[in-house]
Amino acid sequence: MAKAQKINIGIDEKQRKAIAQGLNRLLADSYTLYLMTHNFHWNVKGPMFNTLHLMFEGQYNELALAVDLIAERIRALGYPAPGTYSEFMALSSIKEVKGVPSATTMIQHLVNGQEAVIRTARSLFDVVEAAHDEPTADILTQRMQLHEKSAWMLRSLLE
Repeated sequence: MAKAQKINIGIDEKQRKAIAQGLNRLLADSYTLYLMTHNFHWNVKGPMFNTLHLMFEGQYNELALAVDLIAERIRALGYPAPGTYSEFMALSSIKEVKGVPSATTMIQHLVNGQEAVIRTARSLFDVVEAAHDEPTADILTQRMQLHEKSAWMLRSLLE
C-alpha cells in the first residue's frame, strides 16, 4: 500500500492506513460481487428468467454505485484505491465462478457473496470505531443493511 498523503482530519496516519486497507478488501469484495451479479444477469435462464434477470440487474446497479462510494472514501483517507482485476482477486474473499451455473446455483453463489461482503464490512468496525471515523462507520452500516436485505431476498428464492 502506498504512503498516505499528508492530511489532518483527526484520524492519525496509522489508523487511516488500517481503515483504508480494510476498505480495500470491502471494495474488492463488492467489485467481485458486482461482476458475478452482472455475469449472472447476462447468463441466467430457466422458468424464473425474468424475475432473476431483473433482480440481478437491480443488485449490480446498486453495487456499481457502492464501489464508487467505497473507493472515494479510501481516497478521502489519503490512499489510492485498488482498481485492477489482479488487485481485486488478491484482496477479495469471494472467488470467481467458472462457467454458467444453473439459476439455483447462481442464487446460492450470490447469497454467499452477499454474506461475504457483510462479514468484510463487519470486520472493520473495531478499527473504525477506535478512530472515531463516523463517515466510514456510516458507509459500513449502510452496506451491511443493504447486503443483509439482498441476501435474505435471494435466500427466499431457494426455499
